[in-house]
Amino acid sequence: MNRRVWLIALYVSFVLAFLGIVVFIAGIVLEYFDARAGQVRPSASPFLLVALGGLCFAAVMVLLVFTIVGLLLARQTRTQGSGYGDAYRLIESFKFRDAIPLLERSIREGKETAEVLMLLTSAYAYSGQLARAQATADRAVELFPDNPDAYITLANGYRLQAAYDAAARVLNQAAALAPDQPIIWAELGFTQQFAGEHDAAFASFERAEQYPMPAMYAVRVFYHLANGYHRAGDPQNAARAAARMMHAREGLTPWKDSLRAMEGTAYGQALRYEIAAIERAIADADAGNIAVANG
Repeated sequence: MNRRVWLIALYVSFVLAFLGIVVFIAGIVLEYFDARAGQVRPSASPFLLVALGGLCFAAVMVLLVFTIVGLLLARQTRTQGSGYGDAYRLIESFKFRDAIPLLERSIREGKETAEVLMLLTSAYAYSGQLARAQATADRAVELFPDNPDAYITLANGYRLQAAYDAAARVLNQAAALAPDQPIIWAELGFTQQFAGEHDAAFASFERAEQYPMPAMYAVRVFYHLANGYHRAGDPQNAARAAARMMHAREGLTPWKDSLRAMEGTAYGQALRYEIAAIERAIADADAGNIAVANG
């Protein structure tokens, strides 16, 4: 059973548990009004039986949720190694050096999966071990040449070294493998923008906007599209893109949080300047000038 099926089962269990609680509450409410109406019944009230049935059903579903979570954790340990889950949480907390030994242990356990290698690459890169990050990313691409995420990880290593042309070439390979993935097109556009390939970046952003995107990507994509349309003398599309940038403005927060992980790198500095420019553009839009952004 693949991960998607497990997650669907988990979601359905949550929904059914919630419905069981709703039935329980409804039964209790109906029993209350039935008792106030002075109904005398020789046996248990049907409303009470419904309420108890709903409560029992909800309890069974909650038990199923815990069972599915336990099975998912066991499956993760079996496929990714015993340290993967803890390492993932450490990296989310920017504790990259602490995550490295856990991921290396997973590899020693024979769990050299794409996910482990990509996470280890990020841990090496953000802890300043760029040579080891590069070697690990190359290993991921070598073992999993059809996995676009492996190319994204490799490109991230190049970006941290400010090798934007090389990163763009790798991201083009990822886009060829998954042409319907907006995050890949967005990442490619960001990299081409840093490389000074503004026309190619604009085309990548136009590809990205054809699909739904998380806010953290949408805010940057539509910022650059607004600038591009403005330079091209297309105020209608510039205003449309600026409005969509405003709608995704909360997406700047994760980028700002990630800056401390890239402290001291040329890429981190370039990203800091871009975020500052987007914040100025949002401030201008708040002031009523949504057609133009700095950049």
